[in-house]
Amino acid sequence: MSQLQRDGRADPTASDGGGEGERATDASAGAAESGAEATAGTDGEFTFDDVTVVMGTYNEAAAIGAVLDDIDRVSDGRANVVCVDGSDDRTPEIARERGARVIEQEPQGYGVAVRAAVLAADRPVVVTTDCDDTYPMEALPEFLALVNDGADVVSGDRITPGADAMPILNRQGNRAFALLASALMGERVRDTTTGMRAYRREVVQEIAWTENTGLSAELLVRPLMRGYDVREVPIEYDERTGETKLDPFAGGAAIAKSIVTVCLEERRR
Repeated sequence: MSQLQRDGRADPTASDGGGEGERATDASAGAAESGAEATAGTDGEFTFDDVTVVMGTYNEAAAIGAVLDDIDRVSDGRANVVCVDGSDDRTPEIARERGARVIEQEPQGYGVAVRAAVLAADRPVVVTTDCDDTYPMEALPEFLALVNDGADVVSGDRITPGADAMPILNRQGNRAFALLASALMGERVRDTTTGMRAYRREVVQEIAWTENTGLSAELLVRPLMRGYDVREVPIEYDERTGETKLDPFAGGAAIAKSIVTVCLEERRR
């Protein structure tokens, strides 16, 4: 039986549960205040020294610097960052300037890039995020604390707080994806396509990930249906910096198909 849990802040009564062309640089040291206490774990607990933040990047020069600066600030410069990049703008250059490890590959879609980034992580806690400055890096200490509390996966829920910055078509589509996945799994989930999650590395290393456009949903559905301790946490969602690359109709159809495919595969295991 899966173990989906909700952060009590969202609803106190709720009970439902290396690539070709790889080049690396040393992580830069930050001088932050907000993440300092989160790095001082007790013996046996993970700290930001144990965290790799990963993302797929494609022509995000307008936002990537701010995202990496926020990670550096919140983690006091201790979290490692891996970007799998297919850009033809300055995105990889900006990432390297800020100490990220950049793995270059030909553009092959969201899932191919994120899967490569997830599997390249070499620390015990892997955090995924998008590179468009929509996700709150200030949530990293809470995500890490929940992993230390026993969670295998911590999933950022944009929908419960409202996701007002998200285009209405995308917002309604994401609600529909969550309802579809909930019906197929028999458990209520609220945001299947969020790009911000934390995983114990063994979870992402042990599962064979197959989807491309629908990888974000797969990264939630497979662990949940295999009985891992999965917890959804409400997070804020900001308006993206730069232009979106996903067609809402073609992308939405691909995500829905992925959810159905993955749920059926997991039921047959």
